[in-house]
Amino acid sequence: MPGSSFLELFAQPKPILAMLHLAALPGTPRARLKPTEILAQALEEARICASAGVDGLILENMADRPYLNRAVGPEVCALMAVAAAAVRQQSGLPCGVQVLAGANREALAIALAAGLDFVRVEGFVFAHVADEGLIDACAGSLLRYRRAIGAEHVLVLADIKKKHSAHALTADVDLVETARAAAFFLADGVVVTGTATGQPTEVGDLRAVSEAVELPVLAGSGVGLSNLPTSLSAADALIVGSAFKVSGHWSQPVDAARVESFMHAVRAWRAGHGS
Repeated sequence: MPGSSFLELFAQPKPILAMLHLAALPGTPRARLKPTEILAQALEEARICASAGVDGLILENMADRPYLNRAVGPEVCALMAVAAAAVRQQSGLPCGVQVLAGANREALAIALAAGLDFVRVEGFVFAHVADEGLIDACAGSLLRYRRAIGAEHVLVLADIKKKHSAHALTADVDLVETARAAAFFLADGVVVTGTATGQPTEVGDLRAVSEAVELPVLAGSGVGLSNLPTSLSAADALIVGSAFKVSGHWSQPVDAARVESFMHAVRAWRAGHGS
């Protein structure tokens, strides 16, 4: 297992990070709830996940679709910062944030304000065409911004060959080379996904990237009970969203029974592998 500041955040090996999808935020097309209601929902779902034994939490504004390309309003940043700080304080777990789409500077600012440990970013190296448009590389400007605001303790986990995206622009650069570029450009970890939210991450991809870089490699989509053992064997950490939800769909509320069942299986796997 790579020696990394990211993995050192967690008491357990192979940490499980629950993705908390905030309700649609103010000003977005599907916004319905008051800020206090959004906050209450986030805290309840964080409580369920923490009680079941997850190792960390990530907040994300996935319900804000359709997303703006690297542009979110101050109203989104403000509420995400308030929610993230409250979740961090209540749970006591390592926490991170992702702001769609590609709003990586905003994510760093939220993490700094809320006392979070890491951000998940897209478009760190190379470029891709997402459903919200062209996402260009940002590593150079992002890490300079991190230093400028005094947030160098906030770790950057970079998606590579990101889901929901076309990669024809970089068809001659494979997943492994993309991971190597992210490592060269000082990412603190890389996230490998399937083609879409809820779609399994290929175990072969996880293993190939793990062999190529001295960084933590996270499985970022489609992890469920059926592929949990192979995912745990191949990745350093798992990000779980849809599998924790009612009916296994990201847009539904967190299902306490699903989280409990999943974490029971994780504990059994750890016990069987000397953890």
